[in-house]
Amino acid sequence: MAPSGRIMLFKARSAAVYGIDAHIIDVEVDFSLVAQKEETFSTVGLPDAAVRESRDRVRAAIKNSGFDLPPTRITINLAPADIKKEGSGFDLPIAVAILGAYGGLAIKDVSNFVLVGELGLDGTLRAVPGVLPIAIAARNAGIANLILPAANAREAAVVQGVNVFPVTSLLEVRELLNSAANGPIPAPPLAVDTTALLGDAQSHHADFRDVRGQHVARRALEVAAAGGHNILMIGPPGSGKTMLAKRLPSILSPLRFEEALETTKIHSVAGVLNKEEGLVTQRPFRTPSPTQASSVAASSRAPAKSPSPITACSSSTNSPSSPATS
Repeated sequence: MAPSGRIMLFKARSAAVYGIDAHIIDVEVDFSLVAQKEETFSTVGLPDAAVRESRDRVRAAIKNSGFDLPPTRITINLAPADIKKEGSGFDLPIAVAILGAYGGLAIKDVSNFVLVGELGLDGTLRAVPGVLPIAIAARNAGIANLILPAANAREAAVVQGVNVFPVTSLLEVRELLNSAANGPIPAPPLAVDTTALLGDAQSHHADFRDVRGQHVARRALEVAAAGGHNILMIGPPGSGKTMLAKRLPSILSPLRFEEALETTKIHSVAGVLNKEEGLVTQRPFRTPSPTQASSVAASSRAPAKSPSPITACSSSTNSPSSPATS
């Protein structure tokens, strides 16, 4: 890749996750024609440490993928500039925008693609948390295509209205984008049958029918599950509070798709989602310790980067059948 004799600007699109929602971010790359001893990166737009460190990962990934970077100054702007950018998911869009700015792509407009993923030094792509909110943000913004690491593909593919293309390397992303320059992308997007996922028979490791005795507590839990009521269990250690609460999800109604999507968003951002499943189909149960609860309460005024254990266990806050905790 070599400069074409004039300053070039190339734009790609990515997304940043805040809480359990995501916002579309424009990644703009500009380079100078003034030759230097070596290429230098300047990233602006309120990047955090992980984003600023991406320059080393991106430089190595581009070179190890067979491309040369001319020794010039590269300026990367993450817009809007007044929103803080966090995480390593900006590696891929930055690398793609650099390739486009230096003429390494046949396609000149990638505004219909959202790119997200962490790059290894050899150009391979690694999974990042929070892909499901990004897919929802892309759909809401009217962006048709989402390119992301293969390990994140199933959770993003549960979102209808966006084409999900799983990739494993920077070279594969380049080939995919270049094929889009000549018309429709020949590779089919990943499809996930959400109806089949939700319709599969659900099995519970802790089943309510295993409880023996505890007639009053069982009746209280049955009424709470049927009517969508909150329940507070008080008793000495070892009296069965956690045992009963752990089995409550087995008598709750199955998750609706909207509830499953909201639950999966929380697990995705927290980084605890099973990548093979892609969608949480059972109501979750978490047992935050008193220490965790105290730390969450003490830091409630500070914005959390990822959901706390308490948030993760109350994923369907508007649902009348959310599982209780003890």
